[in-house]
Amino acid sequence: MIYIHSPTSLAHDPGALSPDHPDNPSRLVAIEAAMETAALDDLLRHEAPAARPHDLRRVHSHEHVAFIRDLCLTGGGKIDQDTYVGEASYVAALHAAGGACELVRMLMARVSDVGFCALRPAGHHAERDRAMGFCLFNNTAIAAELAIDELGARRVMVIDWDVHHGNGTAEIFRHRPDVLFCDIHQAGLFPGTGALADGGSGPGRGYTVNLPVPAGSDEEVWLSLLEHVIVPIGLEYRPELVLISAGFDAHVADPLADCRLESSSFGHMACHVRELGAALDAPVGAILEGGYDPKTLAESTVATIAALQGRGTADSAAPDPLVTPRVASHLGHRWTL
Repeated sequence: MIYIHSPTSLAHDPGALSPDHPDNPSRLVAIEAAMETAALDDLLRHEAPAARPHDLRRVHSHEHVAFIRDLCLTGGGKIDQDTYVGEASYVAALHAAGGACELVRMLMARVSDVGFCALRPAGHHAERDRAMGFCLFNNTAIAAELAIDELGARRVMVIDWDVHHGNGTAEIFRHRPDVLFCDIHQAGLFPGTGALADGGSGPGRGYTVNLPVPAGSDEEVWLSLLEHVIVPIGLEYRPELVLISAGFDAHVADPLADCRLESSSFGHMACHVRELGAALDAPVGAILEGGYDPKTLAESTVATIAALQGRGTADSAAPDPLVTPRVASHLGHRWTL
């Protein structure tokens, strides 16, 4: 299994400008400490390279890239009420995007069938022309676009299980059928997007699958949507690459949301995505997004990596009685559910 990391991720510290900011280096410190003690086999550690300028411009405007670069080079500052950068943040963001690209290159070359990027800043809120929600560049979108532009993929599937809707990824691909975007998220949270009725636009209509869940939703709800909605859609779509925007802030201990997953829940979800990839003969790569309780973030990351490596089984469960039937009814006119 590929594991991509970089010391540059520790240099990005919004807390220098915003004390008590939840996206701080302790998140990666906790993950790396847990990785050192976890009994994980055959882990191919690889240091993330910096993204090439044209990789960033696959999904971002030249003006956006220049804005982030210049702000950091002049010492950093506040982009919005949630998003801060320092002098080192641009380099960290380059390596976060470059690591996602390197993961996809290695997966498409079949160095391994599975991989995980433990890098920050995260990316799924970043839009073409806008940094927001702690995110500077959209790492997952950049990597998906690379797979299509350079590496021969005709269809890529992105599964976003961060508790916040991945508005940036959704907007970047909303008009296209070659990227299927499926997102489970808590309804009503930042950034306020991701309604079930929003299925994309134009040629991309139907290829955005938004699955909002109510506050308090537990593993039964999340796993039910993954097993009974996302996996069947993936089998029908038949992507050549599956990427997970792997946020762990749906955990019951996370301070920024109100869902009730346990650390093991993410391993259970990863088992289903692993089996989806195996059924499609498509590699699976996970790219870190949110998760703001360092201890449970680290536990959830290890559980996900272990599951992608092959531990555990994708046990089937009955659909939850409320959310999944409503979602399946809405999506059933386009997908076989």
